[in-house]
Amino acid sequence: MIAIEDSALLIIDVQGKLAEQMHERSALFDNLAILIQGAKLLEIPIVWVEQLPDKLGTTHKDIIQYLPGKAISKNTFSAWGNDEVRSRIENLNRRNWIVAGIECHVCVYQSVRDLLKMHYKVHVVSDAVSSRQIENKKAGLQGMQEAGACLTSTEMVLFELQQIAEGDAFKQLIKLVK
Repeated sequence: MIAIEDSALLIIDVQGKLAEQMHERSALFDNLAILIQGAKLLEIPIVWVEQLPDKLGTTHKDIIQYLPGKAISKNTFSAWGNDEVRSRIENLNRRNWIVAGIECHVCVYQSVRDLLKMHYKVHVVSDAVSSRQIENKKAGLQGMQEAGACLTSTEMVLFELQQIAEGDAFKQLIKLVK
């Protein structure tokens, strides 16, 4: 089970022209927007990273508008390989990491693998990750699941975190997913 007080969200490399090349990109952008807004609604910390933003561009305009604070720039495929990201993750002291972003088979996969090695519980949001080619997305998801990650979806994880079908947060979640 996943609980709000022990969870955080990691958004990986949803940047510039690369994001535009993703398989089913409009569904990806929609699900990322819902996921991020839902995490903010539930007051779940969000860490977001950009891979070489000076070369790949900054976070896509359809996504950055929902993200709090500023991105952590990295040059490693795995977010865990960056000292600032690793420190932020450790300082948040959350055991459950909800992970979304691109590319599923490279930066998302390597970040998830490293989080699992450090004994974090990882929930990969399968409809909020993508790759340029569907085969690579499938390979990334399979690899992460075989390594021990839980596969979930945007709605599945948000409603699992919410737990009860009442209250203001629940009403706002319903509006987000419709």
